[in-house]
Amino acid sequence: MLDKLIIRPVDIQDYDQWLTLFEGYNAFYGRVGETKLPSEIVNTTWQRFFDSYEPVHALVAEYEGTLLGITHYLFHRSTTVIGPVCYLQDLFTTEAVRGKGVGKALINGVYEQAKIAGSPRVYWLTHETNQTARTLYDKVAENSGFLVYRKLF
Repeated sequence: MLDKLIIRPVDIQDYDQWLTLFEGYNAFYGRVGETKLPSEIVNTTWQRFFDSYEPVHALVAEYEGTLLGITHYLFHRSTTVIGPVCYLQDLFTTEAVRGKGVGKALINGVYEQAKIAGSPRVYWLTHETNQTARTLYDKVAENSGFLVYRKLF
């Protein structure tokens, strides 16, 4: 399958398949029902991918016309390096292809985009209980040991 897998930027015609995957991603993290993302956020996220002034980007994993996975990433400034830092925000594949290299291919796609942009670093977060993802992440990056603190408003 991986020999026919295409990692590419999201296209405007991908909306319906992207939305299904994005909803799956959000459901995985409990954002369903009353906690579902408002359509304004979903629509704004989608529009940002096609706005050249936005630092938010998306790649898709396509196999024979079907999207099997998505990743969203963005670039931001840092006080510790000159180049833009790349934050891999979302990564999701259909359950049927987990462990088959699709997630790794998407991460490698982000790595390539980060190199093109002159980014010295790609980083991301995952929940400590997400063992399936962490098995992959431990193979393609190092755990920095940092903990995340946040305050919601």
